[in-house]
Amino acid sequence: MRRIVAGAVGLALVALIASGSLAQTRDEIKQAEHDVPLLLGLLDVHPGMTVADVGAGAGAMTLIASQQLGDASRVYATDLNPHAVAELHALAEREHLTNVEVVQGAGAMTNLPPQCCDAIWLRDVYHHFGNAAAMNLSLAAALKPGGRLAVIDFEPAPHSKLPDGVPANRGGHGIPPSIVVEEVSASGLTPVRTDLHWPEANSAYFLALFRKDK
Repeated sequence: MRRIVAGAVGLALVALIASGSLAQTRDEIKQAEHDVPLLLGLLDVHPGMTVADVGAGAGAMTLIASQQLGDASRVYATDLNPHAVAELHALAEREHLTNVEVVQGAGAMTNLPPQCCDAIWLRDVYHHFGNAAAMNLSLAAALKPGGRLAVIDFEPAPHSKLPDGVPANRGGHGIPPSIVVEEVSASGLTPVRTDLHWPEANSAYFLALFRKDK
């Protein structure tokens, strides 16, 4: 696997931030440099495979995955926000990410091609789904047989405000892992691990890992 020197991608993105080109922060860059290698290992992703960063935002995780997996792989980057999609296109062009394909997402669909991905991840995204059942079916449809899905999210803090348009059972801003497991499993994906506390300062973060059996 082609690796990048820790901080090299961060320096490239910091230069873009300084130019006003990207709505990135240094913390987001550092988090992506931390998250992506862990995710690729947990998802058993290798060069030549196809992955998707769903809800990619300004693309820090997309960039690092693209660099680490190399030109033999394909990295889909999706987002619902048209401004974010434009930023993803600009990032791919400026950084010459020839293995990145940007996709405009929808409220209840990824808009990814059927069975295109060996692995998909969502970070800080799932708790915003207003129609999780439809989105989970779309995620499952985009996975190849044997493909894996990782959901990284956080449990709601007491008395936190529920985001607009999401079910009240979330219990605030965030989502309990048990609800993620229940909802994603209903789409036909099999839970692989649901006991992973995502290793960062905020212990409320968790990772739930699923597999498409057929």
